[in-house]
Amino acid sequence: MKPASVLKTATLLLCCALCASCESLQKFLARDLEDEDFIIGKLYADEMVRETPVIATPVQPKPAPVDGCSNALGLKCDNGDNALLYETVNSWLGVPYKYGGTDRSGIDCSAFVGTVYRDVYGVTLHRTANDMLGDVSLIGRSQLREGDLLFFTNSKGKVSHVGIYLKNNLFAHSSTSNGVSVSSLESKYWNTHFYKGGRVKM
Repeated sequence: MKPASVLKTATLLLCCALCASCESLQKFLARDLEDEDFIIGKLYADEMVRETPVIATPVQPKPAPVDGCSNALGLKCDNGDNALLYETVNSWLGVPYKYGGTDRSGIDCSAFVGTVYRDVYGVTLHRTANDMLGDVSLIGRSQLREGDLLFFTNSKGKVSHVGIYLKNNLFAHSSTSNGVSVSSLESKYWNTHFYKGGRVKM
């Protein structure tokens, strides 16, 4: 038995000897697990990023021109664009950021990406940005195409943020400062903290 296990067992026996219900031990162990989750959560948490997004509120779709197409975000459109992706992102614009949130009252980055991927592509991804790395094949910035995931690191160097690439260096995500919005990879923070792109393994 490892020394740590011996110590934990001894502590358990001592506590049980001192208190019939062992309530204090249960509280201690529960608090210990809460602290561990808190520390891990902070390590991989999104940072408060102050930026001016490219699109922050829902866009009123415009009719497609005779010689081209349009998408729900009003961006320059190609006939190969996935219309459902743009419509889904547009429907979420303006929803506030909430750490651990999973619905329209507040949503974090990974829940937003996971929800969009499920609704648009029928694919279930892992829950956290860091775990989503296992769902993709990593690619460089020059290889990005619509629907790829973008991973960003925080100041601790940990992958803590994820978004969905659209086109022309634009991506959709849920940011701490703006909620669900469309930002540019060329903005200072995102350019500096960009880690890798990821193509989801379908």
